[in-house]
Amino acid sequence: MRAHGAVASRAYDDDKLVQAALADWRTAPVTPRVRAMLGFLEKLVQAPESLTPADATTLRDSGLSDAAIEDAIHVCALFSVYTRLADSFVFDIPDDAGFAQSASMLLKRGYG
Repeated sequence: MRAHGAVASRAYDDDKLVQAALADWRTAPVTPRVRAMLGFLEKLVQAPESLTPADATTLRDSGLSDAAIEDAIHVCALFSVYTRLADSFVFDIPDDAGFAQSASMLLKRGYG
């Protein structure tokens, strides 16, 4: 969360918004599209067996394209694997300066 929070804070230049979304995406002042996607991703991670075509319809109705939905699913899947690997192999967790440096590097390479 801290790594992606650092990237999001730099990409959106709004650390308060990012911190509010990380604290509780349901009450954070995010757009309806972002709120819909965050709800979908939470369900994908916590109860994937409960996903139905209606979930994709909700995302589309909020204005998200199929390409955006697929991108979010791919990122979610990758980071779910990364988290499990980090936990299994006890990856070192950088400090805030390390996360800020990583965020700058990722944004220079097109991550956003």
